[in-house]
Amino acid sequence: MRTLFVCEGNRHRSPTAERLYAATPNVKVRSAGTSPLARVEITDELLEWADVVFVMDRLLERSIRKRFTAVLEGKRVVCLEIPDDYQLMQPELLALLTERLAPHLGAPHWEP
Repeated sequence: MRTLFVCEGNRHRSPTAERLYAATPNVKVRSAGTSPLARVEITDELLEWADVVFVMDRLLERSIRKRFTAVLEGKRVVCLEIPDDYQLMQPELLALLTERLAPHLGAPHWEP
């Protein structure tokens, strides 16, 4: 399953999710951000590549649905409802991502 994780700056939440699931069998992962200043900015091509898009909060979900309406048609978009309160690879963020993503992707194959 090709999986895209999206947050605003692609600096903390979505890269953490990408690293968390990078070694998980049958899951290919990428991450992006919605801001023009994001480390990797979301594009039509990234969205077309993805089978499923996980966004970190409702504001981001509304933003990408508005900006990429045509590309997202028929795509599964899941909001994880994770606020921008965490740092990259913060243990609390890892635990929250595991809890919210496991029902969709299974347990991550990740070791600290």
